[in-house]
Amino acid sequence: MTRFARERRVIVWEEAVFEASDATPRLDMNVDGESGVVVLTPVLPEGTPAERQEEILRGLLDTVIAAVEGDIVRWYYTPMMLPFSRHIEAVCTVYDCMDELANFKFAPPELTLLERELMGLADVVFTGGYSLWEAKRDRHPNIHPFPSSVDRGHFAKARSLRTEPDDQAVLPWPRLGFYGVVDERMDLDLLAALADARPEWSVVILGPVVKIDPKDLPRRPNLHYLGGKDYEDLPRYLAGWDVALMPFAINESTRFISPTKTPEYLAGGRPVVSTPIVDVARHYGELEAVKIAADPEAFVSACDQALALSRIRGDWLKAVDATLAALSWDETFARMSLEIARAVAKRAKASVAAGATSVLASPVIRPASRSRTFDYLIVGAGFAGSVLAERLSSQLGKKVLLVDRRSHVGGNAYDEKDAAGVLMHRYGPHIFHTNSDEVAGYLSQFTRWRPYEHRVLACVKGGLHVPIPINRTTLNTLYGLDLRTDEEAAAYLASRAEPVERVKTSEDVVVSAVGRELYETFFRGYTRKQWGMDPSELDKSVTARVPTRTNLDDRYFTDKFQNMPADGYTRMFENMLDQPGITIELGVDFEDVREEVDYDRLIFTGPVDEYFDFRFGKLPYRSLSFRHETLDQEWFQPVGTVNYPEEGTPYTRISEYKHMTGQASRKTTITYEYPRADGDPYYPVPRPENQALYKKYEALALETQDVHFVGRLATYRYYNMDQVVGQALATFRRIAEREGRAVIAAQAAARAVAAN
Repeated sequence: MTRFARERRVIVWEEAVFEASDATPRLDMNVDGESGVVVLTPVLPEGTPAERQEEILRGLLDTVIAAVEGDIVRWYYTPMMLPFSRHIEAVCTVYDCMDELANFKFAPPELTLLERELMGLADVVFTGGYSLWEAKRDRHPNIHPFPSSVDRGHFAKARSLRTEPDDQAVLPWPRLGFYGVVDERMDLDLLAALADARPEWSVVILGPVVKIDPKDLPRRPNLHYLGGKDYEDLPRYLAGWDVALMPFAINESTRFISPTKTPEYLAGGRPVVSTPIVDVARHYGELEAVKIAADPEAFVSACDQALALSRIRGDWLKAVDATLAALSWDETFARMSLEIARAVAKRAKASVAAGATSVLASPVIRPASRSRTFDYLIVGAGFAGSVLAERLSSQLGKKVLLVDRRSHVGGNAYDEKDAAGVLMHRYGPHIFHTNSDEVAGYLSQFTRWRPYEHRVLACVKGGLHVPIPINRTTLNTLYGLDLRTDEEAAAYLASRAEPVERVKTSEDVVVSAVGRELYETFFRGYTRKQWGMDPSELDKSVTARVPTRTNLDDRYFTDKFQNMPADGYTRMFENMLDQPGITIELGVDFEDVREEVDYDRLIFTGPVDEYFDFRFGKLPYRSLSFRHETLDQEWFQPVGTVNYPEEGTPYTRISEYKHMTGQASRKTTITYEYPRADGDPYYPVPRPENQALYKKYEALALETQDVHFVGRLATYRYYNMDQVVGQALATFRRIAEREGRAVIAAQAAARAVAAN
């Protein structure tokens, strides 16, 4: 904020405070001497009705705005400020969503509706971490994650300070501490268990008690609540701790937090023990200095380890400093400023266009176009829905309404340029390959291509990088062999293979082909992470997708057509959907439109069980979460994707997009993939009982008149992109044939009527 204020005039509007009922409404002003930030606190009479509060606040704000010269940027930290400020004209509106406020204790009931409105008004949205970004990324077309940064210089003072505040200096060692708000996000039972397990430790808690009764705080002789402290004093307290604590409860209010105190504690040179907060584990879980523990026994044990580590100044501290090197507030400021500048420029360009709208305009909740009649409503703007929309419009002249609950077209293939200008894939790498001339020829109408053959390495045995799928190079490198021919490699694999009487599972497929050692090195850990179950529990189709080779071919795919869209997938989709008969609505759900839109036929590409209201139960899926990082270096790894099969590594692979796009940049962007059980559906879980469940839904789908179910989710199959395109083209041919037969039948009927 300090640097931002030096470049712009910043006015901070605080939440209103209340005085005596006869007080006159006013604004109290405070100006920060260093930054020049103006802090305004509205003061209202106690007992002022809610509608009157809004009126007073709007009047006070208008008085302030009238004195402001130049353009205004509205920057919201909470939607609750919207009712009295939505009328203010601004060149850019920023929603800085620091947390999922609706999950907090005593959250106002209107907060959710106000946030939806603010999402519609905002030009750019920032989130306080990756988990929150993942939860909200489909609600706005221009949303960016900003995990907590750190003022390293300020908190690094804790490494050298020798004097302590008086209220802490009297406490016995060792000391473990926490600073922050003490509210419903703190696990009070865990705190009590820690104090009971180690009565010789001093557990120090700094911060105000909010939204919980102080009487409910656990009380122990070694638990010390020292109250709230100034930001400037925090390093002095931190300097007197051996270990820093984050005893957060795991509940709705902590689901999306990305605690600023994590990098602050580490900058102060203190090991950290935390409960399993997702963003803490994601960003810092690999550091030796950060211990993650889920239950009291494990938490106490982790504190023991951290305490021992605190007495050693060595490699763990170097690793901490390396991690914190890129987490400066200056870097955050630069990236936020860039996004704001882009949003301002985009708004200015739209203004010049004098209200002209694009087929891909920002989503509208209640568009006037719903009063029209459409031939087809298509749900889902991924490959299946977009291909059918284009074909129906361009070939049959149909009027199509295409809707998607996300804020963009392209489905999981959506790509965009990040803050560094690197074209990256929001939902993980998508590599196009096909043997179908029809599919390649169709898509070539909408894009130029860049030749690209995908190569993947597996990181195994402590850092050895070898080609995957397994080939002769893999075997020679892994075992120090000198296999020179396909025959020699085939014989070697045959010597390691273990006969399986009946191949039924994924484990059987691999073990029968290459033996147990290679299975355990490359497949078992990766599969367990990817699917959340052992390969012995999965259908044989899972590992059958990955071949084993005896030659030196290190390409991941062997299709005759291997290319990437030269201008990206999103541009290809935009070109495909640039048809006069297509209307697009983004950011809306099928349920939002199904009763409001007049249409003749439906094409549904979403989850088939969802369409039928989960009548027989939910179909199981595996999901993914992604951590995108832009690095200030030209390259990160030698190939587009590196797999990490070892079960102890939380992610399955890291992808680097410049290999795929051919871009030249001094920076590079990479993506870590983390499989998970919940979230957006990505992969149908291939087990017989799941297929049996799908068959029930398939029977319903076949009985449903005037609805076509197309795509991965609607048919519960793991299709590659080209297979989805092929399925959509085949569906279109059947529709066109039916339409042709209907026309012929109508003409015959007309002739019969005329003859009579």
